[in-house]
Amino acid sequence: MPEACRIVYRGGTGEIIEKKSRFIATVIPITSEEEALAFIEQKKKEYWDASHNCSAYTIGMRHETARCSDDGEPQKTAGRPMLDVLLSEDIHNVCVVVTRYFGGTLLGTGGLVRAYQSATKAGLDASVIVEKRYGIPVTIVTDYNSIGKLQFIIAQMELITRETQFTDIVTITVLTTPETHSAFLKKITEATSGKAQITELDPVWFCIADGTPVFFSE
Repeated sequence: MPEACRIVYRGGTGEIIEKKSRFIATVIPITSEEEALAFIEQKKKEYWDASHNCSAYTIGMRHETARCSDDGEPQKTAGRPMLDVLLSEDIHNVCVVVTRYFGGTLLGTGGLVRAYQSATKAGLDASVIVEKRYGIPVTIVTDYNSIGKLQFIIAQMELITRETQFTDIVTITVLTTPETHSAFLKKITEATSGKAQITELDPVWFCIADGTPVFFSE
């Protein structure tokens, strides 16, 4: 059964200052390594006068592709600490670039690691992180006598109603999850004495963003 995962729905920019050095983190959602590389190159052109543009990205449900770059900073003081934040937060399909403007004071190895991690966290804090979940849409066709019971069950289980059609009958499409699917079907069958016509539709991926369900193609 597919697992839920945390993704960036809307990217953001965060900034910290450490001993007069500016660290600007820019976060975006990505779906491929090509998108990540293009974004990194874009930031390097935008911040051409910066000391460094370090980067990290991870792609895939199990972080199958994970890359990072120190961009001239001492080895493992920038890119790897940034990637560690993404992995520890378990955020998927995301790219972050941290731009540094040197402030004149050396931070040392430990200071650099902390600064790049703090900047990455600031970028994530400025972004909208959501849980991408696997959903199973169910269409229920019933008469008007059962609509109240159906609406009560849907509200009680906190499910999402995708569509409701009122004709001589009532057709409701509800989005269930692997955790709620079987229980929902059982409750509907019992509430309508088995008279409701229930049809399972093709599974979808979705999230709740800004209080609204958002659906993904994959």
